[in-house]
Amino acid sequence: MRVGVLALQGDFQEHLRALDRCGVTGVAVKTAADLEDLAARVLPGGESTTFARLIERHGLAEPLRALAARGTPIMGTCAGLILMARGINAGANDQLALGLLDVTVERNAFGRQVDSFEAPLDIPALGKQPFRGVFIRAPVIQAIGSGVEPLVRLDDAVVAVQDGPRLGLAFHPELSGDQRFHRYFLSLVGWN
Repeated sequence: MRVGVLALQGDFQEHLRALDRCGVTGVAVKTAADLEDLAARVLPGGESTTFARLIERHGLAEPLRALAARGTPIMGTCAGLILMARGINAGANDQLALGLLDVTVERNAFGRQVDSFEAPLDIPALGKQPFRGVFIRAPVIQAIGSGVEPLVRLDDAVVAVQDGPRLGLAFHPELSGDQRFHRYFLSLVGWN
C-alpha cells in the first residue's frame, strides 16, 4: 500500500517514518501528479499560513478537494486539520480553507510555541491504553457539522474528528512514538 504525505513543509518526514513502521510505503507528495495512485493522503503539521500558500503555489488545492469528493481517505494533523477545515478563526483573512471537513477550527487555541504540551488522551477507537497527544501551537475544533463525529476530547475541547474516511487531529500522532492512530487511519483504507 502507498500513502502520500504532502511534503511541502512541516513534519512530513515523521509521518513517512510512522507509515514505514506500520508496514506501508509513504510517498512524499510535492505536485498534483504525485497525488495520483495512492490509497490515502496525509496533510502533516507545520505552519498553516505558509503551508496554505505552498498548496496554492503548487496547484494542489483543487486536486485535494476532488480527492475528498471521491471519498479518498485523508488525515490532517495540526496545520493539516486547519487546512482541511471549512472555517478558520484567528487566521489570516485570506487563509486557504480547503473545506474537506465540515468543521471550524481556531488556530493556536492552546497558545504559542512556548505553551506546547503533551497530554494523555482517552481514545476508545484505539483501545484502553491512553494515547500520548503532542500539542504544538495546536488548533481546537470549535464547531462540527452534521456527519462529523468527535473522536477525542481534551477537557472540554474537541481535538480530533472523523467524517467517513477523513480524520482531523489537533495533535501530532507522528511525534508520539505510537502508531495506533496511523494504523486506525490505514484501517479506513482496508489495511490491517
